[in-house]
Amino acid sequence: MWKAMIDRLLRGMIADGLLVLKWPDGSTSRYGPGGEIEVEGHLKDESILRDIALRPQLAIGEGYMDGRLVLENDDCYGFLALMVRNLHRGTMPPWFRAADSLRIATRALATRNGVARSGRNVRHHYDISDDLYARMLGEDMQYSCAYFARPGLSLEQAQAAKKAHIAGKLLLEPGMRVLDIGCGWGGMAMTLARDYGARVVGVTLSENQLATARARAEKAGLAGQVEFRLMDYRKLDERFDRVVSVGMLEHVGLPQFPTYFQRVHDLLAPGGVALIHAIGNLAKPHATSPWLAKYIFPGGYIPAQSELAPAIEKARLATTDLEVWRGHYGPTLHAWRDRFEASLDWVRTRYDERFIRMWRFYLCACEAAFEEGPQAVFHYQLARDQYAVPVTRDYLYSEDAAQMLHAAQ
Repeated sequence: MWKAMIDRLLRGMIADGLLVLKWPDGSTSRYGPGGEIEVEGHLKDESILRDIALRPQLAIGEGYMDGRLVLENDDCYGFLALMVRNLHRGTMPPWFRAADSLRIATRALATRNGVARSGRNVRHHYDISDDLYARMLGEDMQYSCAYFARPGLSLEQAQAAKKAHIAGKLLLEPGMRVLDIGCGWGGMAMTLARDYGARVVGVTLSENQLATARARAEKAGLAGQVEFRLMDYRKLDERFDRVVSVGMLEHVGLPQFPTYFQRVHDLLAPGGVALIHAIGNLAKPHATSPWLAKYIFPGGYIPAQSELAPAIEKARLATTDLEVWRGHYGPTLHAWRDRFEASLDWVRTRYDERFIRMWRFYLCACEAAFEEGPQAVFHYQLARDQYAVPVTRDYLYSEDAAQMLHAAQ
């Protein structure tokens, strides 16, 4: 029965490309007409069939982690790219559509991130090892989408371009107080302080990130200009000239969007400007992958614009600019994946093979989501007063701005 259910699922789903699948009984099936992506896989034992039939997104990831799903040449990215591409092109059976609809309907329950739960979620992902992240991300430890402003940029150059572009949208002046919500390992805050003369407060819920950010600021001679706090943004009670938040909105959770944007409003001084950089869903709302929610980002949620607009409006914030980055996060994730794979000898001295396969699956799944699915990065520039920023985008592309961007790269 389980094999028949999976067979029906795949025959309706694979409309582009080819999946050659070997079953536990030794038989082989072919799905799809062929095309750009062709992958071979082997389901190693009967136990995985029931799991995939009932919970395909969770079971496929767990099967790869456990070695019950083996891919020819370990082509994890090719397999996931094929799945993501066809998820939006093929015809899914009724039971799959019903399960997906139920997860969408209950997505708010799965992401009700209060203060205590938010702290646990952050520690689950970020407090594993700064050394692992440093090897994967690079010296500045930027764990968000880079900005490939022109062809041929290295990852480090594209991350510097991202920070310069964000700084331009913040319209910074020396001495301004800036709040960095979800400051990570401090790279953005340090850049705004060192290169633009800002005084920055960064908040994080990760003890690892806090310790690293403070040490980096001290080493760079910026400790008097940058302050890092282990603190939930909801507990802040100050005013700032500017608010920046990069890669943090994805952790807020659907029920907390009104609170998040209301806090952005309340924390901004009159005439203040905020820049929110976040992964966004270009299609209609959907639920978080159950595998990602269980193993990588508990409480995480990727919003559609239709879910953000009401919260922004209710908070009485003016959207002064909205930019959508397409084609930038895929290359960013690919660079991270290459660096992770290049560090496997080091990784194996600290983690087991199941962790390695979990991390590889995570990076491949996210890259495939951007390259083959409806995901991008949203840049919301928000203000309490719509005239707090210029009425055209010329300031972002002026000669001075261009010089600053190239200097950053």
